[in-house]
Amino acid sequence: MTEGSTKAILAAFGANLLVSIAKFIGFSITGATSMLAEAIHSVADTSNQGLLLLGGKRARREATPDHPFGFGRSRYFYSFIVALVLFTLGGLFALFEGNEKLKHPDEIVRPSVAIIILVAAIIAEGYSLRTAVKAARPYKRDLSWWQFIRTARTPELPVVLLEDLGALIGLTLALGGLVTTAITGNPIWDAFGTLAIGALLVIIAIVLVIEMASLLIGEGAIAATVAKIRNAINSSQGVHQIINLRTLHIGPDELLIAAKIEFDPTLSVAQVVETTNRAEAAIRNDVPSARYIYLEPDIHNPVYVPASDTLQH
Repeated sequence: MTEGSTKAILAAFGANLLVSIAKFIGFSITGATSMLAEAIHSVADTSNQGLLLLGGKRARREATPDHPFGFGRSRYFYSFIVALVLFTLGGLFALFEGNEKLKHPDEIVRPSVAIIILVAAIIAEGYSLRTAVKAARPYKRDLSWWQFIRTARTPELPVVLLEDLGALIGLTLALGGLVTTAITGNPIWDAFGTLAIGALLVIIAIVLVIEMASLLIGEGAIAATVAKIRNAINSSQGVHQIINLRTLHIGPDELLIAAKIEFDPTLSVAQVVETTNRAEAAIRNDVPSARYIYLEPDIHNPVYVPASDTLQH
């Protein structure tokens, strides 16, 4: 896990822990369901940051005979669990509470206390989101934020970004519901705010589940990285062409690369070995995340090459 990811997680953990305590105090004073929903949301987020840190720690374990490629995917697994926690503990709870308060609305006492707490929470979550955005910028490059979330192979930053964004929007919804309740004197607006928070969290959780499940199943390197690998191989003296190439992320910062290569037919066995070693060194130089590289000499025969493996020049 990178230093930027760890810093973003710790900032989110600290903010959510303090905010959750403040929200529970606010709920105990006011009885506002949107405050309770937001408090549970913050508890879920705090737990999630702990899970992300645990995933990072477990991913650093040494490879074993049963897990010869190491434990890098632990970070994907725990990020997937984070999405499930957000869906169940955050989203479904808020929907349940909002529905209950629609059926049995209770008067809100001293809404000004809840409003002050929510404003303070917005400031804290804003700082957490700013930290996550700063940590993500080196990886985002010229991508849009949505493209970054869809293509990132480092799971922690998209998770923290979406959680912090969801927290800010949720706080705004809770604030809107409470302010409207304070103005109209009708607690049903607080229930509407709670339902809106629940719907928001469910949507964010579903996005995270889809993205983390894809990473957990196994995704290849992004197009820019594949291009670097191809260029490194093709530029190695003695390589005639790449027959096919496969990449797989076995962890956010660990890439497995396998390729069948057609070498210059005039090369001796020793020269093929030397060319292979040069190609591997070039790949590692251009792609630092290349952890395992398997290059196999072969002769191109279109009859035996699957359509998905046809040459890409």
